[in-house]
Amino acid sequence: MELLQIQQTATRIKTNVKQVVVGQEDTIDLLLVAMVSSGHVLLEDVPGTGKTLLAKSLAKSLAGDFKRIQFTPDLLPSDITGIHFYSQQKGEFEFRPGPIFTNVLLADEINRATPRTQSSLLESMEERQVTIDGNTRTLAKPFLVIATQNPIESQGTFPLPEAQLDRFLLKIHMGYPTREQGIEILKRFKSANPLDTLQSVVTVEDIVAMQQIYSEVEISDDVLHYLIDVVEKTREHNNVALGVSPRGSQALLKAVQVFALLQGRTYVIPDDIKKMTKPVLGHRIVLAQRIGVKQGEVDAVLTEVLGQVPVPTEKAGIHA
Repeated sequence: MELLQIQQTATRIKTNVKQVVVGQEDTIDLLLVAMVSSGHVLLEDVPGTGKTLLAKSLAKSLAGDFKRIQFTPDLLPSDITGIHFYSQQKGEFEFRPGPIFTNVLLADEINRATPRTQSSLLESMEERQVTIDGNTRTLAKPFLVIATQNPIESQGTFPLPEAQLDRFLLKIHMGYPTREQGIEILKRFKSANPLDTLQSVVTVEDIVAMQQIYSEVEISDDVLHYLIDVVEKTREHNNVALGVSPRGSQALLKAVQVFALLQGRTYVIPDDIKKMTKPVLGHRIVLAQRIGVKQGEVDAVLTEVLGQVPVPTEKAGIHA
């Protein structure tokens, strides 16, 4: 797949999703970054902002399988991964696959499940496989988990531990629509739900082909040093108790390579790093004052970090 084809494929997906979702340009771009880079996304916002609608629109744009799990406190790991059951008809055990065996998995309100159930996603998200009763089964390609959670409600929830959060490439905050977007939403959904008639525009093979190309995007030594400087600065900040790990820096590199590719470039520039820093690193740092920490405080720390790190210039070899 050539660069032009990748751009055209991404544009088709984005245009299709926008038939249902009003606004959220940046959020759609970030979802595409996650899909192409084989990452996963945590959508965090208050109820009613369109998290589930966005996930379903992306899934329907892809001619693959889509499954949704409503996470609740009584959800068991086997409800996600599947079970072996005894078939009296055949006289042997058979495997009944769970919803994890899909291309796009919507984990709705993931923080309502117990830590034991949450952890059942760890292996599948990291290694693209599931081990059940000692048998390891490989998941389909592509495999994308889009999880949602409400940042305000705490009763009956189990906060995701750092190990679980680290499995998500991106954490995205959608926000409320503008007044004009709110009016457009009312008009668009006044008579029918456009999601019902949405058709797929790309194949599973298209996405897999894109996933095999992004690693070829170039990043010069100067820009690579800039990326590492940003990561290291998070470890030195006075308000940060736990900075970004080496896995976090690898996630940032992967994300900026895909983002550059989707912008029509075969090389990374510093602006790509600035664009991806908050969604990739925001959930990977732990502030010194953890109680009552708000997303705005994390964003403020990362804004300071970006402001403190010198940006390489074009003369320094961005295009090298």
